[in-house]
Amino acid sequence: MILKNFELHKLENSKNKILLFYGKNEGYKNESILKLVGTNIEYKIYNYTEKEILNYIDEFYSNIYNKSLFEEKKIIIIKGATDLILNIIKDLNENNIVDTIILNSDQLDKKSKLRSFFEKSKSYYSVAFYPDNEQTIIKIIYNFFKKNNIQISNKDISLIANKCNGDRMFLYNELDKIKSYTSGNKKISSSNLSKLINLSEDHDVSEFVDICLAKNKKKALHILNENNFSNEDCIKILRTFLQKSKRLLNLSKDYSQNQNLDLTISTSKPTIFWKDKEIVKQQILNWEINNIKKLIYNLNEYEILIKKSLNNSVNMVTNFIMSLFSKNN
Repeated sequence: MILKNFELHKLENSKNKILLFYGKNEGYKNESILKLVGTNIEYKIYNYTEKEILNYIDEFYSNIYNKSLFEEKKIIIIKGATDLILNIIKDLNENNIVDTIILNSDQLDKKSKLRSFFEKSKSYYSVAFYPDNEQTIIKIIYNFFKKNNIQISNKDISLIANKCNGDRMFLYNELDKIKSYTSGNKKISSSNLSKLINLSEDHDVSEFVDICLAKNKKKALHILNENNFSNEDCIKILRTFLQKSKRLLNLSKDYSQNQNLDLTISTSKPTIFWKDKEIVKQQILNWEINNIKKLIYNLNEYEILIKKSLNNSVNMVTNFIMSLFSKNN
C-alpha cells in the first residue's frame, strides 16, 4: 500500500514492517530509516546492497537463518533495490525470518514490478521520497539556526536553500560544518558563510557530458559555474565526451534507418539504463550524423592541444563546451 513519508511515525512501534523507500531524496530516506530503526539494542541490523545479495545468495540466507541465542529481532536494510530482489523479499516475509525489511531504491517508474507489488500489497508499504521544495528546506535551515542559537540573516538562509538543490543530505552535511565552525561563536558573517558552504550539486563527469550533448545550455553553464574542474578533470571530460559521442553516432545511424526512437534505445548495445533513456533521446534528436563525426574529430584535436598546454586546460574545455551551444555549430 502507498504510505506518505510524513505518516511513517505510525509504524515506529509496529512489528513485521516491510517497506520500500524510493526516490532521489537520500537525506530524507536516511533520516526516516534512523527514526524507524532507532537505537533499540534488541534489534540486529543487517546492511546489504542488492548486488551483494544476488552475488552471494547462499551466504546471505545463511546469515539470515542462523539466529543467535541472544538475537531475538532482525532488521534488513537493502540499498540499490530493483525488481531483481522482489522474489527474495517475498521469501523472507513468508518464512518470518525478519521483523523489518527496508528497501532503499533509487527513482522507480510506474512500470517497476517492485514498486507495483508494494503499492498493491495490503501488508507491504511503498513510500516515495521526492526532492524537498524550497519551503521545506528553508524551514529545516531556520529551525537549525534557532535550535543552536546562531545568528544569521534571511538572505544567508535563502543562499543556503538555493544551493542545496532540494537534497537534505547535502544540507545536513553543510549545517554540521556550520555548527562546528560556530562553536563558541553564535554568529556567522555572510563572507565566512560563502567560504564555508559547499552545497552545489555534485555532478559527476558522465552526467555533465550527457547534459552538454543534450544541449541543455542553462544547466551546463550552471555546472560550469558551480564546479572548479582540475586539469585531470578536463582530460576525463574530453574522454567521456569521446566515448559518449561514439555511442551517439551509432545510435543516430540506427535511428536514421528505423525512425523509431524507442526501438533505437531498447536495442542498443550495451544496454542504456532506464534513467538515462530520456536524455539519450534528446541527444539523438539534437545531433545530425555529420555533426557528430565533426565533434569526434574535434575532441581528438582538443585532447592533443590540452596535453601540450595542460595549464590552460580549463579554459580550453570551457571554450569547447561553449562552442556546442553556438548557433554556427
